[in-house]
Amino acid sequence: MGMTITEKILAAHAGKKQVRPGELVNCRLDVVLANDITAPVAIREFTRLGLDRVFDPERVVLVPDHFTPNKDIKSAEQCKVVREFARKLGISNYFEVGRMGIEHCLLPEQGLVVPGDLVIGADSHTCTYGALGAFATGVGSTDVAAGMALGECWFKVPESIKFVYHGKPGRWVTGKDLILYTIGDIGVDGALYKAMEFTGEAIAELSMDSRFTICNMAIEAGAKNGIIAPDEKTKAYVEERAKRPYQLLASDPDAAYIEVREYDASEIDLQVAFPHLPENTRPVREAGGIEIDQVVIGSCTNGRMEDLRIAAQILEGKKVHPRVRLIVIPGTQEIYLNALREGLLEIFVEAGAAVSTPTCGPCLGGHMGVLAEGERALATTNRNFVGRMGHPESEVYLAGPAVAAASAVTGYITHPEEVVK
Repeated sequence: MGMTITEKILAAHAGKKQVRPGELVNCRLDVVLANDITAPVAIREFTRLGLDRVFDPERVVLVPDHFTPNKDIKSAEQCKVVREFARKLGISNYFEVGRMGIEHCLLPEQGLVVPGDLVIGADSHTCTYGALGAFATGVGSTDVAAGMALGECWFKVPESIKFVYHGKPGRWVTGKDLILYTIGDIGVDGALYKAMEFTGEAIAELSMDSRFTICNMAIEAGAKNGIIAPDEKTKAYVEERAKRPYQLLASDPDAAYIEVREYDASEIDLQVAFPHLPENTRPVREAGGIEIDQVVIGSCTNGRMEDLRIAAQILEGKKVHPRVRLIVIPGTQEIYLNALREGLLEIFVEAGAAVSTPTCGPCLGGHMGVLAEGERALATTNRNFVGRMGHPESEVYLAGPAVAAASAVTGYITHPEEVVK
């Protein structure tokens, strides 16, 4: 019997010809990642063990992005720990403010993750890199400490679920809508410790930006990883960025799946996830004109060029509703510059938006848009748990960039067709 793409990557990194679901394997790592929240814990454990060097200074990546630029003394101290560790151990892939980005936007852009890689990161949305055809998963900070030291980590091989999307997505529909619809279908534990493999002609139609969004939110269904087999779009994206050789893999025709789910993407409308779970999804037309106080366009889920272009297309020549605060956060400095060159930032500012340097900021209720009691936000982020973006009595609704931009104009959750004819 053949193997899935997830099984092939794990087998290759374990030095085995074949692996099967449930098997425990020890694998070599291609990339180990941490940020300003999780890296200090890993560094403390690393130091406690008396270690003085990492397995490969070019394979450890440290990105302060959650509370940066530093919002207070505590966050400044956290970043100082990471900065000094990177300097002391000669870690070249340390990304400081002004040269950084939101980690899961930054690493693919910099060519630090390539197809066929095995990546661990002390952040649950490390699964984003599955869009490149890599096995990428979030782990705890102590696992990252061991990974930095040894360049190895153990895994239980996950069972795979195949998600097949037929047809062509409709106008404004992006990867965010497909994954929200899917999570709404299977629930936040519907893929618990499974590999979510995304395929079908609708996936082939999607941009790389949308594919990153889909894999980014695999964790919101409880998945171990999300993955899309590389194609010509993937190859074109990687070829101009890759820092090292890569391997294009695909699942065998006779690979075994615990389940196969099929969807007609042409029938999936723009989605909104209601509080307080990503599974509480409905078509935006059923949102009932819910009034909002804040809109956030950005995050590791939807802070890429496709997202900003869609938002600018809707906002051009319009004004943000006077009751609404619109915050736009490009995912990296490169995205910021490209948006600037294309005139997108001018559109946002003229519409009445605040544009930020790259940061996770409001997504986790950190800064740059924390909600007060009773406030509602519509965000292109990935989670809407109780208190996720601020006060526990606030509410967060999740949507893609088209719905977010349109809603910023009207002041309530809106289908973009109401704003752009």
